[in-house]
Amino acid sequence: MSALDSNEIELDTARGTDVPSPARGRRRKNASLVRDTGAGYAFLSPWLLGFLLLTAFPMLASLYLAFTDYDLFRPPQWVGWENFQALFADRRFLTSARVTAVYVLVGTPIKLAAALAVAMLLNMKHRGQGGYRSVFYAPSLIGASVSVAIVWKAMFIDDGIVDRIQQFFGMEPGGWVGDPDRTMPMMILLAVWTFGAPMVIFLAGLKQVPAELYEAASVDGAGPVRKFLRITLPMLSPVLFFNLLLETINAFQVFSSAFIISGGTGGPADSTLFYTLYLYVKGFTQFDMGYASAMAWVLVVVVGLITAVLFRTSKGWVHYSGDSR
Repeated sequence: MSALDSNEIELDTARGTDVPSPARGRRRKNASLVRDTGAGYAFLSPWLLGFLLLTAFPMLASLYLAFTDYDLFRPPQWVGWENFQALFADRRFLTSARVTAVYVLVGTPIKLAAALAVAMLLNMKHRGQGGYRSVFYAPSLIGASVSVAIVWKAMFIDDGIVDRIQQFFGMEPGGWVGDPDRTMPMMILLAVWTFGAPMVIFLAGLKQVPAELYEAASVDGAGPVRKFLRITLPMLSPVLFFNLLLETINAFQVFSSAFIISGGTGGPADSTLFYTLYLYVKGFTQFDMGYASAMAWVLVVVVGLITAVLFRTSKGWVHYSGDSR
């Protein structure tokens, strides 16, 4: 700073003029930042308290209990890795893992395929389009709730409506609920019936596909199948990845429908003994909370690994707008 500038600042100060300095500006900026940050955390405090008390603390507690022998009536006793070692020697645990894997690997693709097919039909221009969309989305508003599971079970028991339809077409009578070979198809049908949520997401993605691409493909002589494989699927790949990830995680967490339909026992020959159902049985029926906590953390790790694999492999088939690959 020159001597002239120093003299001018001293003169202005002597006259009582408030001359802002760089340090004073930084202090004001920092004070404003602290004030805004404090206001932001104040608005976030209800969510933060809920996260800490209802999510973070229970997760840490269950992680500790996974290494203990705890039955709710005695203090936890540290047993190290015994619970995790006992899992793979438990026949019912292995059965629950197999049942859940079949449900995820078969039910999720069928549900997504049904959702995409209906979304493509609803994307066509026709009268009453909004009404059709509401009808197809309605089951998802109810979801796989207790009431839906009760109705579903009543439909597939002996002498239920499904059994009567079978007999009408000359098939042998018998309900699906008590047949170990039919319980899994019944559960998958229930999952597919609630395809409304992924259908709406697919429909939103279809609305973003430029019509010019289909017009250009028609000029080149491309048919419906080629348009679907070359245009629709690549353009929908981000939406497909999102639905696949979400529905896979949801499939691992199926509980209420399995509990109601099987009566909380796992059904005939443990055919509906889903992972979360067996976790519930161990924790809240047999009061083996340490074992149940170990099961919960195994599920967390498995879902995390599958999510990581999906993200890793998505680089080869998910295409985003403006992607240079």
